[in-house]
Amino acid sequence: MVSKSYTNLLDMSGEDVFDFQQPFRSLPRFVTSPSITSNPDWDTSNADDSVGPASCCVRKIIVSNFLPLNCTKDEATGQWSFSMDDNQLLVQLKDGFPMESEVVYVGSLNAEVDPGEQDQLSQKLFREYKCIPTFLPADLQQQFYHGFCKQQLWPLFHYMLPICLDKGELFDRSLFQAYVRANKIFGDKVMEAINSDDDCVWVHDYHLMLLPTFLRKKLHRIKIGFFLHSPFPSSEIYRTLPVRDEILKSLLNADLIGFQTFDYARHFLSCCSRLLGLNYESKRGHIGIEYFGRTVSLKILAVGVHVGRLESVLRLPATISKVQEIEQRYKGKMVMLGVDDMDIFKGISLKLLGLEFLLERTPKLRGKVVLVQIINPARSTGKDVEEAINEAVSVAERINIKYGSAEYKPVILIDYPIPSYEKIAYYAASDCCIVNAVRDGMNLIPYEYTVCRQGNEEIDKLRGVDKSSHHTSTLIVSEFVGCSPSLSGAFRVNPWSIEDVADALYKAMDLTQSERKLRHDKHYRYVKTHDVAYWARSFSQDLDRACKDHYSRRCWTTGFGLNFRVIALSPGFRRLSLEHFASSYKKTNRRLIFMDYDGTLVPQSSVNKVPSAEVISILTSLCNDPKNCVFIVSGRDRTTLSEWFASCDKLGIAAEHGYFIRWNKEGEWETSSSAQDCEWKNITEPIMEVYKETTDGSAIETKESGLVWHYQDADHDFGSCQAKELVSHLERVLANEPVVVKRGHQIVEVKPQGVSKGIAVDTVIRTLINNENAPDFLMCIGNDRSDEDMFESINEAVSRSVFPTAPDVFACSVGQKASKAKYYVDGCSEVIRLLKGVTAITPRREVISQSQVTFRDILEVVS
Repeated sequence: MVSKSYTNLLDMSGEDVFDFQQPFRSLPRFVTSPSITSNPDWDTSNADDSVGPASCCVRKIIVSNFLPLNCTKDEATGQWSFSMDDNQLLVQLKDGFPMESEVVYVGSLNAEVDPGEQDQLSQKLFREYKCIPTFLPADLQQQFYHGFCKQQLWPLFHYMLPICLDKGELFDRSLFQAYVRANKIFGDKVMEAINSDDDCVWVHDYHLMLLPTFLRKKLHRIKIGFFLHSPFPSSEIYRTLPVRDEILKSLLNADLIGFQTFDYARHFLSCCSRLLGLNYESKRGHIGIEYFGRTVSLKILAVGVHVGRLESVLRLPATISKVQEIEQRYKGKMVMLGVDDMDIFKGISLKLLGLEFLLERTPKLRGKVVLVQIINPARSTGKDVEEAINEAVSVAERINIKYGSAEYKPVILIDYPIPSYEKIAYYAASDCCIVNAVRDGMNLIPYEYTVCRQGNEEIDKLRGVDKSSHHTSTLIVSEFVGCSPSLSGAFRVNPWSIEDVADALYKAMDLTQSERKLRHDKHYRYVKTHDVAYWARSFSQDLDRACKDHYSRRCWTTGFGLNFRVIALSPGFRRLSLEHFASSYKKTNRRLIFMDYDGTLVPQSSVNKVPSAEVISILTSLCNDPKNCVFIVSGRDRTTLSEWFASCDKLGIAAEHGYFIRWNKEGEWETSSSAQDCEWKNITEPIMEVYKETTDGSAIETKESGLVWHYQDADHDFGSCQAKELVSHLERVLANEPVVVKRGHQIVEVKPQGVSKGIAVDTVIRTLINNENAPDFLMCIGNDRSDEDMFESINEAVSRSVFPTAPDVFACSVGQKASKAKYYVDGCSEVIRLLKGVTAITPRREVISQSQVTFRDILEVVS
């Protein structure tokens, strides 16, 4: 059912099918204004008219909230002027792409444009700057950016919960609707930029987390990468977001999701497992999430800086002159530098309090240390920002009054815009840089500071040293910022601890010259080799790797609204229709049917697992047809199955994954040839008991053939961790026992070797063939991992040609997922509908001549 939130917002079909092996007709390689853009032609029948991917270079489409442009309007003439902002990361990352790549930017202009000018500006910006603007109406921009992004997502992603009801921070559904509409507009603009299915779309940051869904809906094979520049909160924080599932599912429509640190990636993985029940694993160093047959890859790599650009600004005469001026102004003093945006998470006041505490307890440092705090303009407005500004100014004034004089101020606040060269000059002239944010996605200030402290020949000459002199730098970094793990030579601090910050400031001042050099050299080597080009190149290469299977998979689309998803499966996998199934069923004479029970005949989520009267009636009808041999193949114990199906006299049962087999109610139970003494249970059960006692919500199931430890009611992450340890523990102690330890869906099972549903199916088939009654119709249907063994056994039997005549085979999975089966049905209800449909063909009563040998006769002989 579609949520009320998405009514009239999304136009998404319920189900569609797309074959990744068939290329779609490429979009025209030009961009027009929104009013005259033609619809893409998806008709692949006329290959001569299509423009193949090889006919043009691969286009990299960079999508962000704002375009990397400087724009101004002359109010007198009404003329707009634009220029690329080379200081922005989105411009600098082009250095990591191949020279032949064409880079196109999609985003909003940081200015309001009259609707009458939008078409003309769109064409101008694309022609001159390869930029495609998304013009959001003013009210939508306000609700989307300043509303949902800044009031809802941004605080939550920085670990701030809306616990104060009087501050208006509670979730506002109308703001989320604006977020959906804005992402939809961005998606339409991206479609204008796409040339072919080989193009790559790289989406940046939390403003556009729904964009992968809108793009995937229209182009199932397009390469989509997403990089989150902000933190990603722990699952306990993120799960408070009312639209948590919609955002997670949309991100999973990307092929590659990037994070600054492992912590943020780990939090995302935890949310996917806890909220969506998804599994993930690392293969050859790459982390992947299995999502409906697709593997969504994760990338963990911190953003870098453009070293060359920093060095070029550092060589400017204005920069060198400013460095000389700063060093002269603060001669004889230790200069500490802070550069922060003005927001509540940068910890500016905590930094100042740390300095105040240092001066209070260490009088000898008064007059010898200066903290220059550069405050960048705030990116958002609100009461919290105003309070942060007032608090920082208040603390700075108090410190200056208490410990300063007419000639000396301990704190220098620069709370007005300064040119970039002047900021670079402060980097080069400062002895120490401190980043004290309480939570930050990355923060590139320490990287920029390190590059600038390397200096150049001109600055060395001004200082009176030669170019071979050692360069130094000292960093104090909060342990809650993304750059902290990569700066092992920095002093890491807890920004909430004033004493911790003061101690770090003191240690930074007390370092010897050789220690400063060692720390600087270590940081500079890392920053130099892991620059922005390295980051972009690495992300692009991993995106290509994540998409390498696009052309070999067949895909189904399903889900409405933001629940839309693409299901990638093998090319031959398709829905089993009743017409096709019934047609084959009707014309065959010896039918063999295998069915799983839980999740196949009764829903997995059902509390009452006892078969319904309808299920019993259907099974009885199937069994009464002398052309049929029907088996229930289940992991349940034989006693339970015997009681449940007592009225189905002719039903075969393979209990405990085939450890016990009975051909009909009157037949004896046959035990697997692998049956041994069960001494190993005396070893296994005490170990499982330990894990049961230490894992709340877990339980032990005792079977005749084995033992099962269940943890579906335990904490997801803790249960998985305990299961992994239990498997390792049992494999060690049972190494010399004739058993296997197997981990399944929220279970750990120990059972005898040579017992599986696949072996049980193989046993039944071979028995019938040996009695010269090979089936000409073979159906196997199931829903979980153990049923894959049945599909594999049947596929191998057919490929080995063990049947005298190839039968009609219907290996069918319940649910659209990666499977060894050739067919699928959507759920238990469809299984029942399928079986019920063919029971109409099955005769209720049939008089059989004594001279006629039937399929049922053979089964009775076997039993």
